[in-house]
Amino acid sequence: MKVEVEKQEEQHLAKINLEVPAEQANQEYNKAWKRLGQRLNIPGFRRGKAPRAIVEKTVGIDRIKQEAMDRLFPHLFADAISEHQLDIVAPPQIESLKFDLSEGIAVKASVELRPEAKLPELAGLKLEVPEFKLPADAEEKELHSIVERLTTLEPVIDRACEKTDIVNIDFAGSVGGEPIKGGTAKNYRLDLAENNFIEGFADQLVGHRIGEDFTINVTFPESYHDATLAAKAAEFKVKINDISRKVVPELTDDVAKKVGPFETVDQLKDEVRKLLTQSEEQENAFRKQKAVVDHVLSIADVQIPENMINREAKLLMEEVQQRLKSQGMSWEKFLDAEGHESTWENLRQEADKRIKTSLVFGAIAKQEGLQVNEEEFSATVSQMAAMRGMDEKQIMRQLGNNFSAAQALSDQILSQKIVDFLVERAEFTYVPEDSVEANKAVTVASSKEAGVETTAVVAAIQGEEFDVLEDED
Repeated sequence: MKVEVEKQEEQHLAKINLEVPAEQANQEYNKAWKRLGQRLNIPGFRRGKAPRAIVEKTVGIDRIKQEAMDRLFPHLFADAISEHQLDIVAPPQIESLKFDLSEGIAVKASVELRPEAKLPELAGLKLEVPEFKLPADAEEKELHSIVERLTTLEPVIDRACEKTDIVNIDFAGSVGGEPIKGGTAKNYRLDLAENNFIEGFADQLVGHRIGEDFTINVTFPESYHDATLAAKAAEFKVKINDISRKVVPELTDDVAKKVGPFETVDQLKDEVRKLLTQSEEQENAFRKQKAVVDHVLSIADVQIPENMINREAKLLMEEVQQRLKSQGMSWEKFLDAEGHESTWENLRQEADKRIKTSLVFGAIAKQEGLQVNEEEFSATVSQMAAMRGMDEKQIMRQLGNNFSAAQALSDQILSQKIVDFLVERAEFTYVPEDSVEANKAVTVASSKEAGVETTAVVAAIQGEEFDVLEDED
């Protein structure tokens, strides 16, 4: 067999020419028609006993050739790729094929090569990071939140309802005299202080008493999800069945004992301060990780082919579709809401980011000799077992039977090792949260604390933070 490989580095492609001599082509053809014959029920012949001419007449010569190529080509391409050390990201694409039993087989194919990431100097990176600081009243708010969980309800019979009450109501809504679909309920419990009803609905309940029948007038917002109701004036007939007031206990030693293993309020406060300090430290550690990763990605030189981005974007699109389906949402409605073009562009941007991160992380791991050893893998499994309340051996068995899951876990561990490696070698300066330069340095910070806006596509994907070492093939 003759194999020729021509690399086209600028296009990230390799051209592969394969020539299989006639003798080997005939051998593969004979194996193929015999395999097909074993699977056919041909009248007048026992299974597998029909002669070649009958099998050829039954299924066609082209079908037999295809069977031969399906078995032969994977091995031929695998050998060529291994021999020439091609780092591929997708299966070979056949450009031309000639299968002649008298002359042999001639195949021309192209295969995409993994782009090389040119890394910057990784040591001594100097970065400014906006420092996260909890507000001065964080402890007070947390203690109030803890006490609120012990809130009880007491019935109210001698006054009208107030803004902090919880009411039980019957209501029936209509627009222009026509009932609103899903706008009627009996014995509905509504927290007047915390609810997602139409603006103004809860406010108009204040001041009314048990047993009252009255009317509430509101207007649906222009952005309401049901277009038939958007910006429409609505009328609700309401009756209050009962009213309850929230009774929040004072923070005392007895209350502290109910919250957890505490004897006094001071012990509870000490634990709250400890947890708040940990959350502050964890957030700042996360910001440093994001800062250094984003910085390295921004200055690394990686040229990613368009078809590689498009292929990854299609995979992401399938992820989004599956997530939406699992949530009972329609992909078509999602597209209508977000826009077809903007959705695809967001998918492409996310695909580009994922691929670049994967390539850069892979290059760092190779350059620095970073690997996942057996101890690190076992330690992670032990942590998983403890967190999930599972037996460690059970998780190991599951991973042993699922190579892709085991590989994903290994990639995740390696990704974190790379992040830790970058953090250890960088120099960080904390600056105030509202610093313009700091916000430039951190491309993406904690969306919860820094208020970074994300596209609906990215939100729907909800990927792992640094789980990015998957191969494309």
